Amino acid sequence: MQQTEQQRFLLPHIADMEGYVPGEQPKDRTFVKLNTNENPYPPSSFVLDRLKEAVDGELRRYPDADASEVSRQLSALFSLPMDQILIGNGSDELLNTAMRCCGGPGDRVVYPTPTYPYYAKLIELQNATAFSVDFDDEFSLPRPLAAAQGKLTLVANPNSPSGTLVSTDELADLAGAVPGILLIDEAYVDFSDGGCLQLVEDHPNVIVVRTMSKSFSLAGMRIGFCFASPEITAGMRKVVDHYNVGSLAQIAAVAALEDVQTMRTNAERIRSTRTRLTEALVEIGFHVWDSAANFVLARVPDGEPAASLYAQLRDRGILVRYFAQPRLADCLRISVGTDEETDLLLSELGAALRAG
Repeated sequence: MQQTEQQRFLLPHIADMEGYVPGEQPKDRTFVKLNTNENPYPPSSFVLDRLKEAVDGELRRYPDADASEVSRQLSALFSLPMDQILIGNGSDELLNTAMRCCGGPGDRVVYPTPTYPYYAKLIELQNATAFSVDFDDEFSLPRPLAAAQGKLTLVANPNSPSGTLVSTDELADLAGAVPGILLIDEAYVDFSDGGCLQLVEDHPNVIVVRTMSKSFSLAGMRIGFCFASPEITAGMRKVVDHYNVGSLAQIAAVAALEDVQTMRTNAERIRSTRTRLTEALVEIGFHVWDSAANFVLARVPDGEPAASLYAQLRDRGILVRYFAQPRLADCLRISVGTDEETDLLLSELGAALRAG
């Protein structure tokens, strides 16, 4: 059989893999966009003011390679030394960096499933060996995770797409049991009562990754950060791209961190709307898992095809997320929007259900 150009020129495992497909980003801004867990509220006014001031001749210069001021703000906020903090171009870069540091060809990388599908792609990129352990129906932390003996173990907490949260005590036990690194992905933690930063101090093999995309309303700026032992952050610093976080992103991050209260206020609004959305969905027949994130996972009522509901909502101008995989094929993941967006979603969802 004739080789394709990919097979001829690329590494075999790259040629054979499928690329990650993120949530739809429509050019048409009239959609009510509840499919990619974006914050429906604007960031701190500090961010917008600082960005306006910054768009001048300084953009010709490279950014601070260490994002020192961002690290300084995080150090003060979380009472951790700067050498335990690393800033990334979104949390995805830090996930990628951890994978490149800890998981080589053939190494076992363990994670519970279903979860953030990008993990599987990162493992493929490294030509490492993926070992997934199924969540139960309530998305409890699977006991076999530690027994899988991963060089790297990944746990999203709160989990995506379920929004469910496991306790810090359970993750502490897991950190003490795994032979390698435990990476806890806390992208949605600001919408919960959780948080595992203490584990970084208690366990030298723990990395905690967070992002400013969700709770800080800065998805377009691409700012992530992680906490780990000084030895681990020093190793990861060798791997991240130099000048990986742009000047404007750093300015936005510092401004947002100087006004953490705006983030907390918006997060509380989202939590309140999440409760109302959950109750309304349950009332019309959905099963909704207890979410600690800015989205809910809802199993459609018996007999209703989730793919059809997703398509009908899209036709009605509302985007939600549908995952065509066995454990999730009867579910929709719905980001928490404003109260007005939530009312419109519920109205159109009711209309779609009545239409069959």
